[in-house]
Amino acid sequence: MISKARIKQIRGLERKKNRVAEGLFVAEGPKLVGELLAVVRPHYVAAEDEWLEEHKRELQGVPCDTVSLDELQRASLLQHPQQVLALFPIPQVEGNMSEIAERELTLALDGVQDPGNLGTIVRLADWFGISHIFCSPDSADIYNPKATQATMGALARVSVHYCELAQELCKTSAPIYGTFLDGQNIYHQELSSNGVIIMGNEGQGIRKETAACVSHRLFVPPFPTNRSTVESLNVAIATAIVCAEFRRKTPLSLGSKRRLPEQELSPWGKK
Repeated sequence: MISKARIKQIRGLERKKNRVAEGLFVAEGPKLVGELLAVVRPHYVAAEDEWLEEHKRELQGVPCDTVSLDELQRASLLQHPQQVLALFPIPQVEGNMSEIAERELTLALDGVQDPGNLGTIVRLADWFGISHIFCSPDSADIYNPKATQATMGALARVSVHYCELAQELCKTSAPIYGTFLDGQNIYHQELSSNGVIIMGNEGQGIRKETAACVSHRLFVPPFPTNRSTVESLNVAIATAIVCAEFRRKTPLSLGSKRRLPEQELSPWGKK
């Protein structure tokens, strides 16, 4: 059974100021919790008996409560809770954008404010072998419950950094790509296996100071190009298209400097 004090703590972590103060975030569901459990020790777990029994070895010494689905509902931040809820520590994410961009492909998000979009982009990054995402300070918080859930466990492998993008971008000599309505057709451009891909705010796109750092302006054209269509793409969908084109043209076998999986670090350290 979950105590009233624990429920109050969990509910409080829906707000960023409380997550920062406690250094904790909420993860729910067997997929997300299972992925995180493989790389970091949880602070607390509430789950149905069957799930706890299945993971008892990994949870040795971790405070746990056995709960029914109805009890989990009282603490959950989801509309439909699933078997398990856990509190995990927020990692101290490290990494220099310039150094990382010199050796591998990275993403930069300039004011992406929807938590669902951010979480989906983290999931896309994981799929396309991108280990680092750099976000402007006004981007959504990746530890927002909606963002965390949308990563579907990719957060265990993708490091999300927050920084002043323009300041960091000007320090790198790696290629810097940005998506613009007046950019060059991405399907006709040479693309590198390293560098930074900037994706902009859902409504305003990439801001001027960030755009000034871009060395390659790209555009994802509609089909056919002369057809009247929607004004723009959702930022997560656009990110998927752009990442897919980069990987199609620069697969690992063609000389990518990206580290192999066994050499990589998760946000919490070595796997």
